[in-house]
Amino acid sequence: MTLDACFQLGYIVRTHGTKGQVVAFFDVDFPEDYDELESVFLLVNGKLVPFFIDHLNPQDNGKSIIKFEDVNTVADAEKLKGVSLYLPLNQLPELEEDQFYFHEVIGYTVIDENLGELGTVQTFFDLPNQDLLAMEYQGHEVLIPVQNEIVLRTSKEERKIYVNLPEGLLEVYTQPSNRHLEEPPLEGEEDEDDDAV
Repeated sequence: MTLDACFQLGYIVRTHGTKGQVVAFFDVDFPEDYDELESVFLLVNGKLVPFFIDHLNPQDNGKSIIKFEDVNTVADAEKLKGVSLYLPLNQLPELEEDQFYFHEVIGYTVIDENLGELGTVQTFFDLPNQDLLAMEYQGHEVLIPVQNEIVLRTSKEERKIYVNLPEGLLEVYTQPSNRHLEEPPLEGEEDEDDDAV
């Protein structure tokens, strides 16, 4: 199994109890979709390693207490702290027709309602308060907020994503800055603007 064929489910936060349990955070919209997991992949030393689950106890706020097979002591569990959890892409829940997972639209053409074809989707940035779509446009990276009023719909058949960009967004990334640093006057020279009212 490779990273490209998987999505990150979450990560292990800390140990729990004395019998090798860990607390994992599921960094997904609907953690309850994963309450019946039987196994996951853990990214250990750069490789995905399958771990089988003895039992999983869902908690609040996307956290679950997990007991893995063959992890039976606090020392064993301690080694897993901070390790990321992965699942194969085919285990992602089905979405409604107008929804998409970020990895599905990489390479899609971005079409603006007013400007037409703009560029292609390069990647996404998952920030704490805002997801951003990164598009390649005329040699510039343009970041587009992933909001319902901006990202309108996708077409898997056409491999296109339709947007309604806020006015001036492209210019923020494509026009050179008008700001420049003025050199300070040389010692003994007067700044001509000092007397301006």
